[in-house]
Amino acid sequence: MLRTHETPAELREHTEAIAREFLVGFETVEELDRPAVSIFGSARVREGTFAYDQARATGKLFGEAGWAVVTGGGPGVMEAANRGCKEGGGLSVGFNIELPHEQGSNPYLDVTLTFNHFYARKTMFVKAAEGFVVFPGGFGTADELFESLTLIQTGKVLNFPVILFGSEYWSPLREWVRTRAVPDGMVSPDDFELLTVTDDPAHAVQCVLDRYVERENGVDSPHEARKADAQ
Repeated sequence: MLRTHETPAELREHTEAIAREFLVGFETVEELDRPAVSIFGSARVREGTFAYDQARATGKLFGEAGWAVVTGGGPGVMEAANRGCKEGGGLSVGFNIELPHEQGSNPYLDVTLTFNHFYARKTMFVKAAEGFVVFPGGFGTADELFESLTLIQTGKVLNFPVILFGSEYWSPLREWVRTRAVPDGMVSPDDFELLTVTDDPAHAVQCVLDRYVERENGVDSPHEARKADAQ
């Protein structure tokens, strides 16, 4: 919420509240005892839909691999991914946020934390994760997607896979990048390769696991190697 005309005392109190939120978030992330993936998607889908059922299957595979699944902690895709993770024996994590509608913690969480500020919450999604899997969603999902791509493009996070799950939903976006953003010089051809589209939970999970192994072994991703060669 935008604040105006705060007194110095109110500004200090506001700043301290934000700092406390970051501190608790960082402490929570540090307590995770295994690698994690952040999974995003719409809060509005229900069981029986493509997005829900595939997110559940994907979360289960990550759980079976011994990973943690981090979501926004709410319903829809978030619930599905957390549910699948628990079914697979993984660690299910939810970073929720106070909203006037649509949000509320799902019942499949082992670790949960509720934020008041989007920017603190979004930082934890990146801090905790070795990659993102992005299911169909709206403005919030797109915000999380493009923030992750910007961090990779600018080198703030390295060897960080971004998987777009649902070719029918995401392929038009990937095609727009290829046919407009790249030819117009808005992004480089290498940046186009950051977008991996799939409809297969096993493929999505393997992409993240493979990149994690590369990162642990100090191997650059193909995108980062091409960037380094061009410099």
